[in-house]
Formats: sequence, C-alpha cells, structure tokens
Amino acid sequence: MKNFLLLLLAISMLGCSSISVFTDHDSGVDFSKYKTFAYFKPGIDKVEISDLDKRRILKAIDLQMSQKSLMKSDMPDLLVSINTTAKEKVYVNNMNYGFWGWGWNPWMWGPNQNTVSTRTEGVLYIDLIDAKTKQLVWQGKGKGGISEYTKNRDERIGVFVSEILKNYPPGSAL
Repeated sequence: MKNFLLLLLAISMLGCSSISVFTDHDSGVDFSKYKTFAYFKPGIDKVEISDLDKRRILKAIDLQMSQKSLMKSDMPDLLVSINTTAKEKVYVNNMNYGFWGWGWNPWMWGPNQNTVSTRTEGVLYIDLIDAKTKQLVWQGKGKGGISEYTKNRDERIGVFVSEILKNYPPGSAL
C-alpha cells in the first residue's frame, strides 16, 4: 500500500519540480507512417496506480496525440502503453559553521548541523508499440520530484505527459 501511495503522489506532483525527460526510438522506423493509435490494455491494466490517475494520464496522452494529428482507432498503427515507478531518495546536508570565507574564523565557530530529508522521485514511461510488428518503436521517460500536497492533479499530470511527448515524433522537439 505504501508503494501505491508513493506512486500516486509521484504522478500527481511532478509539476512542482523540474521534470527530467529521456526518449529513445528505433532509428530504422519511419514515424510519418503512424496516423492512428489505441491503448494497449494489458500493459495499462498492470500499472499499479489508481484508476483515477490512469484516466488522467490517458486523457493527457489523448490530448497530446491529437495535437500531433494522431487519432484514436479500432485498427491502430500504434499501441500506447504506460508504466510508473516511484522511489524514495534520502539527502544528507552537512553544515559546519566553523569556517568562514577562505580561513578559519573563531568568532563564527558553532556546532556542526546535519539535516536529513527525503524526497520521492516518480517516473512515468510512455511506450509506443508498432501495432503490426508488436515491437517497441519509441519510449519516453519522465522523472521528477514529488510533494504530497497537490491542488490540481489533472494539470500536473498534463504537464508531465506533455513534456514527455514533446519529443515525439523523433526530431520534432525544438
């Protein structure tokens, strides 16, 4: 249950911090031939997040794909699948107030201060699969920090998906 909550938070709060995006693709594929898409239900059903967040992600993907002139179809050229992960990172900050500037300053001497903080980092994968060959042809990965307080989950997920799909088709990012 803890992993589920962390994952839920990961997807919902990625807009509060920077999003790192990585994409990869099969360089032998002509992406201009893809005009339609559908969701790969077996892959999406395996994702362990709430149905509400799944719908938010899929709605954001629908919007981005339509902006790229790709339409949903019962006979698609591409199958879209998603996956998510989350992990907690621990940060330790050592602050020693015994030094000031370039040298030692006895008037600034004080105790060492160590602070420990944690941050959950969530990852969303968007996979595009050739419907005929069933081969992965493009993958986008977005990674970002999480805060458990969110006001507009739809907007945050939309920004996250937009950042990932900005790089589809390959060579289209500015």
